[in-house]
Amino acid sequence: MKLSKTSWLLLSVGIFIVVVASLGLTRSQQLQEQGQLGEELGIAETRLDKLQVKQLQQQQEELQGQLDESTIQLVAAKDKLRQTVESIDVTDEFFAIAQSCGTIVESISSSSIRSDKLEGLSCSVITLNAVVSGEVPNLIDFIIKLNTDFTTGVVKSAQISIPEATDEDEPSANILMVVYTYGGD
Repeated sequence: MKLSKTSWLLLSVGIFIVVVASLGLTRSQQLQEQGQLGEELGIAETRLDKLQVKQLQQQQEELQGQLDESTIQLVAAKDKLRQTVESIDVTDEFFAIAQSCGTIVESISSSSIRSDKLEGLSCSVITLNAVVSGEVPNLIDFIIKLNTDFTTGVVKSAQISIPEATDEDEPSANILMVVYTYGGD
């Protein structure tokens, strides 16, 4: 079967139209999918932006709360350190703690008041050296209470001496303590 030129031409035009129509249909589907994906991307970006902003705002609020709490703690610590460092006041407190623990202060000496830094704050400092005697549990209790009850003081060292059973000496402790006070803002 032979086809004439007109038939070939019509057949070619028909095939061309089918190819163009299928390419147009494919391109149309691609454009629809691209538009739909673009919309979904826009929605996702909007959600992500809102989510990040909400998370950052929440994190900022948490950090602000921590800052406020730290500021309150700093003010409280400054108030504790504002107490005056008077040698007499310090030794009175030292003797009171010793008495409450059932220990005897054998000797005590203090340094002159000097300036120092505590966690970056300028403070006045006085150092105490003391020898305290008593039963070992009382000495241990005394050393612990110096750190907990003497709010502006820190025991830097404590050395307990326990004599042999044949000695008449009582157990004793050599204590080095530093007392801080804060004088400014």
